[in-house]
Amino acid sequence: MKAFATENLAKLDGDIPLMRAVPFGVQHILAMFVANLAPIVIVASAAGLSDGQTGTLIQSAMLIAGIGTLIQLFPLWRVGSGLPIVMGISFTFVTVLCGIVATYGYNVAIGAIIVGGIIEGVLGLFARYWRRIISPIVAAVVVTSIGFSLLGVGAASFGGGNGAPDFGSPQNLFLGSVSLVSCLIFQVLAKGKTKQLSVLFGLIIGYAVALVLGAVDFSGFEGLGLFAFPQFMPFAPEFNLGAIVSVTLIFLVSATETIGDTSALTMVGLNREVKEKELSGSIACDGFVSSLSACFGCLPITSFSQNVGLVAMTKVVNRKAIATGAAIMILAAFLPVISAVFSSLPEAVLGGCTIMMFGNIIVSGFQMIARAGFTQRNILIAALSLAVGIGFTQVGDLFAVFPELIQSVFAQNCVAMVFLVAVVANLVLPKNIKVEGDPGAADSIQGDSPVEGAAGEGVASAGMPSQSVDAGDLARA
Repeated sequence: MKAFATENLAKLDGDIPLMRAVPFGVQHILAMFVANLAPIVIVASAAGLSDGQTGTLIQSAMLIAGIGTLIQLFPLWRVGSGLPIVMGISFTFVTVLCGIVATYGYNVAIGAIIVGGIIEGVLGLFARYWRRIISPIVAAVVVTSIGFSLLGVGAASFGGGNGAPDFGSPQNLFLGSVSLVSCLIFQVLAKGKTKQLSVLFGLIIGYAVALVLGAVDFSGFEGLGLFAFPQFMPFAPEFNLGAIVSVTLIFLVSATETIGDTSALTMVGLNREVKEKELSGSIACDGFVSSLSACFGCLPITSFSQNVGLVAMTKVVNRKAIATGAAIMILAAFLPVISAVFSSLPEAVLGGCTIMMFGNIIVSGFQMIARAGFTQRNILIAALSLAVGIGFTQVGDLFAVFPELIQSVFAQNCVAMVFLVAVVANLVLPKNIKVEGDPGAADSIQGDSPVEGAAGEGVASAGMPSQSVDAGDLARA
């Protein structure tokens, strides 16, 4: 094998042989593979899609993840950051999309994603004019609310999935428990970067046990060919204003995640501050590729911060190395057996693994709040937004006096409500709120920049906090 200077791995455009680059690309795929596909399975289940339809969407998810990563690595015009950012299907949208598909159908969700993605993409091109309104405390409470909103989703999967005839059966509870315990054992015993694979390990063990118990449905393998093309427009988009507003608000949340990941990556991988052009391109990629994703029937895409954590541990930022992983993902999209295996996964097995992911999102949110600082102002913003956002949406009748559009956006969507209250509070509360004994003598909101403490798909998807990067920068799915 051709020799090369290993220090080139730590350079964006270092010259390395293709075969030497492949292992580093594969490593990034393994770190995000499960988290990239799990949101599809959860939302497809809520929509009542067949195994065949779910398998098709999983194929598309791999294709979109590869395309999005390549655009981040090698920008098209002003879309893309030029940084080694790995993209994948976002957990952030799971709660709101589950509600939309259950109420209006999957086609309405696709229409909302197309419109919302375009809006985020355009906003990304002008990010310098608005991104400072999303301070670290705003990002922190939003991440915390995402974690709380997903707990019910994880619990439902653990029981076998909403509407399952055997929901809560001993077999489902056993499979969920096996997967969860397997994840935890691997997390405790594994060392270094291999901890990133704890969720994959849990899925493999859970799937094996499900095979022994006869709980795996093999109908999706019938008539399966060796190769298949992902379907373009498998669902005709339908447009509902309430759904569009709901999804667009979550796209703004996703933008804060991308800001955090992009900023963290330049700090830990390149030892410098992020450039405005890189932030703008990264958010634009997040939005426009999400719209493209919807055209293939898929969910929105975002940056994955467990891969930022991998960069922090390995210091490999070479774009060629990361691009080999993106290319492998694209090739995998044409192998239907991969999607068939994943779509045949019993939902209880998936629930056992994702429940740990979702719990980690909440913990990451708490860590981000601590990083933002326990000043009187930050405490007020966090307490108000979480109390109103999570509390009010538990009692949907509180919104009965509002127009139907407001109800459809906020009544059952705690993430959107928390985001709105946090942003408004951040804008209207005085910057210099102080009380005697306030630990933040300078009211350390870390400036107005969302760079520090912003969140990404991160530990939510990895099922673990990074050991090398501050959790506030890396706070899945």
